Amino acid sequence: MATKLTDPLKLPCGAVISNRLAKPAITEGLADPRGWPTAELERLYSGWADSGFGLMVTGNILVDGDHLERAGNVIIEREASAAQMSALQAWTKVARKNGAHFWAQLSHSGRQTQKVINPTPLAPSAVEIGLPGGQFGKPKAMTSDEIVEVVHRFAMAARTCKEAGFTGVQIHAAHGYLISSFLSPKTNLRTDQYGGSLDNRASVLMSIVAATRKAVGPDFAISVKLNSADFQKGGFTAEDSGLVALKLERAGVDLLEISGGSYENPVMVGEKGGAADIEAPPRKTSTLVREAYFLDFARALRSRLTMPLMLTGGLRTREGMQAALDEGVDMLGIARPVCVEPTCVKLLLDGQVDALPLWEERLRRKTSIFTTNSPFALIRTLSGFAGIYWFYVQIYRLGRGEEPDIEKIPMMALLEVMRTEKKLLRQRRKQVEADVRQRRMQVEADIGAVGEVALQHSE
Repeated sequence: MATKLTDPLKLPCGAVISNRLAKPAITEGLADPRGWPTAELERLYSGWADSGFGLMVTGNILVDGDHLERAGNVIIEREASAAQMSALQAWTKVARKNGAHFWAQLSHSGRQTQKVINPTPLAPSAVEIGLPGGQFGKPKAMTSDEIVEVVHRFAMAARTCKEAGFTGVQIHAAHGYLISSFLSPKTNLRTDQYGGSLDNRASVLMSIVAATRKAVGPDFAISVKLNSADFQKGGFTAEDSGLVALKLERAGVDLLEISGGSYENPVMVGEKGGAADIEAPPRKTSTLVREAYFLDFARALRSRLTMPLMLTGGLRTREGMQAALDEGVDMLGIARPVCVEPTCVKLLLDGQVDALPLWEERLRRKTSIFTTNSPFALIRTLSGFAGIYWFYVQIYRLGRGEEPDIEKIPMMALLEVMRTEKKLLRQRRKQVEADVRQRRMQVEADIGAVGEVALQHSE
């Protein structure tokens, strides 16, 4: 019998997702300067919860505040205080109000941390990002102790998320972030136990999965987001990805989300990157594969794996979604349409519509000097990436309880996001300085108390 969009999915850990549609990770940029959830995040996810998704995955939750993906990320980098836990619990309560699973995507940006956030971020090796513009500094190769510390951070953050009411976590091992860069021989030039062979390059990911499972127990969902390939010469290949996927299945991962690309070649959002050594994704041979960016790879994995698979990227029609389910994909991620119309998925699930809006195509058809159809090459390139920021602006507006601004010119959206993030980053620097002062004062107070006790005993 054919799987339907409305059919439930039982995961290996025993959890049941009520239908086959997921809101995948979309970076939100709505946390406060401490990296805590806000009323804006609650409002955003309340709207998405009303869409009827069976599963929602947060945007990047960073396990290290020195390696943000962007200003406004949620951060869990140490044991949560009572106040931080309360903010996390308020967020999960709203997101789960209609019974959806709510998973935290745990991430470390590694070498893709912008220079304004950290000019010397940690990475497996000191390999700079091959993009013009100077937005990313030269990373520092991690020591063995720093690698062990990162593994601990992921496990600690996962345990915190479970206590806060999340029903699962997703480990971000795609898109060129830290774990992804360990997997790639192009960015991992190490000669120790973390570099060289695929087994060594995958060891950080596998250690994180093992530590996370130990931290959350057998009944809590663990997902991994994995590149099908980096689409860069000398990088992580589809063959590598298939072998890592087999390792993850044996490790008891509950759901594997398939994606691809990095900042240097962002095929995950349908764009072509600016790095000199990019490779094109495989030729799209059918209407279905053109709609579902990574379906060919998912099809190949399904012949080798029994673990549930999730496909995100480009799916917009009922026909395309059903065809992907028929190919053996278990969950389907819908992202950009709900950045503009939060409840449009409900119409699809209820059978009222057969296709979701193609906002990205509408943006590409816009004509003016500041669009992808500009007569100036530099503006055309910038506008292609500004289209991503157009969706960020819609998320800002949803978080504030405002209607989307579909007439916003992408270049203007880019400027708005840049201004917003600059302000957030300035506020975060002040917050971090205040936190450091407070911790120093606490340490001094503790030392003073110990000295006082010692003095009393000596008397």
